[in-house]
Amino acid sequence: MWYAIISEDNQGSLERRRGAREAHLARLNALVDEGRLLLAGPHPAIDAEDPGPAGFTGSLVVVDFPSLEDAEAWANDDPYVAGGVYAHVTVKPFKPVLP
Repeated sequence: MWYAIISEDNQGSLERRRGAREAHLARLNALVDEGRLLLAGPHPAIDAEDPGPAGFTGSLVVVDFPSLEDAEAWANDDPYVAGGVYAHVTVKPFKPVLP
């Protein structure tokens, strides 16, 4: 089943985000290699492709897992959680409809 992992950043987390980014992306790329990642990306803090020092307000990952518990465990093990980037993470079942 697909799950949406919706994460919200702590205020002023841009430097922590940069520090944990390589490990965070490695986990996402592993999901790509397994064919389990539908999409992933950050939410810029301003309406710009590159928000610069404004940074990001969170992230969205849509991924296939066998269960909600597995999705939550994966989300809670994210380097952005350990690195203090994320203030809050929500995991919900997701049903792709379009396109």
